[in-house]
Amino acid sequence: MKISIVTACYNSEATIRDTLRTIQMQTHQDIEHIIIDGGSTDGTLEILEKNREHIAYLTSEPDNGLYDAMNKGVSKATGDVIGLLNSDDMLANKHVLSNVVKALADPEVDACYGDLVYVNQDNINQVARYWRSSPYNSALLAKGWIPAHPTFYARREVHDNYGMLFNLDYKLAADYELLLRLLFSHNIKVSYIPEVMIKMRLGGTTNKSLKNIFNQNKEIMRALKSHNYDYSPVKMVCSKLLDRIQQYRKRDEYVQ
Repeated sequence: MKISIVTACYNSEATIRDTLRTIQMQTHQDIEHIIIDGGSTDGTLEILEKNREHIAYLTSEPDNGLYDAMNKGVSKATGDVIGLLNSDDMLANKHVLSNVVKALADPEVDACYGDLVYVNQDNINQVARYWRSSPYNSALLAKGWIPAHPTFYARREVHDNYGMLFNLDYKLAADYELLLRLLFSHNIKVSYIPEVMIKMRLGGTTNKSLKNIFNQNKEIMRALKSHNYDYSPVKMVCSKLLDRIQQYRKRDEYVQ
C-alpha cells in the first residue's frame, strides 16, 4: 500500500529536518513524499536537495498560502492513501504509517485518524497539549469537534470520488470544512486509531492571536451552515473552549 505524504513548506530550515527524519524512519517504507515549497529563501532547499533520494516530487514556486500549496501536492499524489505532514510537524513514532495500513486493511474503511500532541517549538519532547480524539459520531460536530487533520489519512478513492482539495474561500478553517464535507456531507466511513500519530510544534497561524481564533470560529460556523448542519453557536464555542482546557490538563498523560 503506497502512502502519499504531502508536505508544504516555506523558509522551514529550522524544522524540516525533523519532518524528513520521522518519515524516513517509518517501518512502512512504501512512501511517496511530495514537497511543495513556496519559494524559500533560507536553507530549506539545500536541506531538501540533500534528502532528494527520499523525495518523489519537489517543486519550489510562489503560492497563495498553505492551503493552496497542499492542494497542489494532493493533486500530484499517486498513492493508494493520501495524508499531509507540514514542515514543522513530525510523525510521532516509527510505526505511524504501519498503523495506518492496518486500519485501512478493512475494505469498508475509507479513512483513519488518531491523536496529536502539541510540543514546544524548541524542545519537541516537551508536550504542551494532548489532543486525544475519539471514535467518530456526527453529533460531535455540533461541538466544533473534528479529527486532528494532520492525523487524517484517506484512500485515494475518497479523493477521486469526492475531492480532498481545500476550499480556498476559507483562510483559517479550510481543514475543518474539508473534513466536515467528507464526514458529514459524504458520510465516508472512518476508523479511529487511539494512539498519538503526530507531534505538532506550537505557533501555528490559527493560534497566533485571539483575532485569528475568533475568525477561525466564524469560518467554522460558516462551514457548518453551508453543509446544513444544525448547531448552537454558543454551545459550540463553549465546548471548544472546554476541550482546549482538557488538552492542557491531559498533556502529562502522553508517554513518549
